[in-house]
Parts: sequence; structure tokens; C-alpha cells
Amino acid sequence: MTDAGGKSTFKARLLGPAKVGKGASWAFLILPKAASDRLPRRGRTTVDGHLNGHAFQATLEPDGQLSHWLKVDEALRKVAGVQVGETVTVRIDPVTQEPEPELPSDLRDALAACPEARAVWDGTTTLARVDWIHWIESAKQAKTRQKRVDEACDKLGGGQRRVCCFDPSGFYSKGLSAPQAADQDA
Repeated sequence: MTDAGGKSTFKARLLGPAKVGKGASWAFLILPKAASDRLPRRGRTTVDGHLNGHAFQATLEPDGQLSHWLKVDEALRKVAGVQVGETVTVRIDPVTQEPEPELPSDLRDALAACPEARAVWDGTTTLARVDWIHWIESAKQAKTRQKRVDEACDKLGGGQRRVCCFDPSGFYSKGLSAPQAADQDA
């Protein structure tokens, strides 16, 4: 269901990931395509939302199917009183201005060592920085990530303001997807 002004309200099942890091406790949900279609972009997108009436702000991740998924941390699940496997009511509204992304330490260090790259980085848009970080963080292996950090500095240092040839939706490259859900009763 969609509301006026770009807001979307929908119901979704809260899923548990098949792989959870040590000590981590989180869940996720997949947005219905109709809700995702109302968002301003297919890549990472920040929303203000409510989960069973409890407010949150989060950055939605692309699922590689031209939709998005939402990571629901333990604190939000606790305050909303929901468990994995339950159906929740979600309302989302894209933020009017994308917040500045957190700079990963490896990229921060690399930019500090290359003033020309840092100057171009500082002169780009917030969405361009979101895409650069997303490209780096989407690497599956540490070696690939390091290569991307190095390439980012080279490209930025050469004046390139946007990451080239990166599909932030994951649809064309098939490089991005929602987490695999743990086996649960459907």
C-alpha cells in the first residue's frame, strides 16, 4: 500500500539470516516491490520509518532484484516487541536529504595519504560518496576490497567524481542480494 507524499505502508515477514556473525543478533525483511518502486533510487537509500509503530531511521540495501531489504537490529526488534518469523507493519518515507555516509577506516586512511583524491572526494555529492563506499564495501574478499580502495584513490585523484561501471542496484551485475534467510516455516 502506498500513501501520499512517497510514503509506503506494508506488511512483511521478519526473517532471520542463515549466516550471523559471532555475537550478532539481527533480522531482516524484504520490501515489497511496490514499496521499493516509490523510493528515489535502486541503490542504498535512507528512510525514516516505523516498525509496528516504533520510529527508526535506516539505510535500505538493494536486493539485486530492483527492490530493497531492511536490516532490523536487536534493539528495534526489542522495542517493537517482535520476533523472527512474525509479520510486522512497516511504514517508510525516503529522507529529504541523504545523510553523509560513515567513511570506512581503510578508505579514510587512503584518502588522507592522497590529498588530490581527498579534495575531489570532498567536492562530490553525498550520493556519489554513498556509491563509492557501497562499491568498496560490496567486495566479497579483503584483497578485492583493498584493490577497490586503491582504485578509488587513483580515480578520485585523477578527477573522477563518480564511481564508474558500478551497478548500485546489483540487478545487472548480480553482485548484490538480500541475505539468505535461515530455514523457517513458511
